[in-house]
Amino acid sequence: MMKKLFLTAAIAASVLLNVQAQRIKGSDTVLPLSQKTAESFMKANPSKTVSVTGGGSGVGLAALLEGSTDIAQSSRKIKFSEKQKLQNAKKSAEEVIVAYDALAIIVHPGNKVDKLTREQLEGIFRGKIKNWKEVGGADLKIIPYARESSSGTYELFRENVLKNKNYMNGILSMPATGAIVQSVRQTPGAIAYVGLAYLSKDMKALSISYDSGKNFIAPSAENVKNKTYPIARPLFYYYLTSDANKVSAFLDFVLSPTGQQIVEEIGFIAVN
Repeated sequence: MMKKLFLTAAIAASVLLNVQAQRIKGSDTVLPLSQKTAESFMKANPSKTVSVTGGGSGVGLAALLEGSTDIAQSSRKIKFSEKQKLQNAKKSAEEVIVAYDALAIIVHPGNKVDKLTREQLEGIFRGKIKNWKEVGGADLKIIPYARESSSGTYELFRENVLKNKNYMNGILSMPATGAIVQSVRQTPGAIAYVGLAYLSKDMKALSISYDSGKNFIAPSAENVKNKTYPIARPLFYYYLTSDANKVSAFLDFVLSPTGQQIVEEIGFIAVN
């Protein structure tokens, strides 16, 4: 009887070892891409499992350092301070660009405003412009939404749009992009920012000017490709150098023609 129990345990352990599990965590922007790619990858590789969770770029990179994820998905480059923490732990990370994206400024679909300048956006998110009538809209209070500070999208907006100035005090910070999308859909005075993959018919994406109103450019894959849309960025995967063999099959899949087709289906821009 004991021999049978040991044999059963040994077989179970062998099965578990043969099923190679990988964990991906981090940016909510990259989340839809990782989820769909993981589904296709597991269909093609039944012996492998991939779990995907969000939480923000900073959360993913912290998890990579802690060893609680195999791949950190990020909508920003790794910071110097994060590299230092890895070095102090005698670890190093590799960077892979998996797609390109744009940051779209979204409002409630009933909002009459179609376009804003960068200066107007700065005024809104710094709390200096408080009513839509100040930018050509209805007499309606502006309600800005932002991602929380662990988000790479939060940081990109602060650097690119606010020119490294601080957001307004008391801005409504959301823990996930899905929560921002829902809030904008339900709030007539709302304004926020999301990646291209989150755009849908039940919100309005504004055209943006970075030349004081001379030219307004809409957020689209085409305008990112032709480099006319001003708020564009690469999307990254980070993994520990020591885990290269473990994650290589999935990374190869993401960068393959099949994986890059998924990138474009979701609404991002392929690397090649």
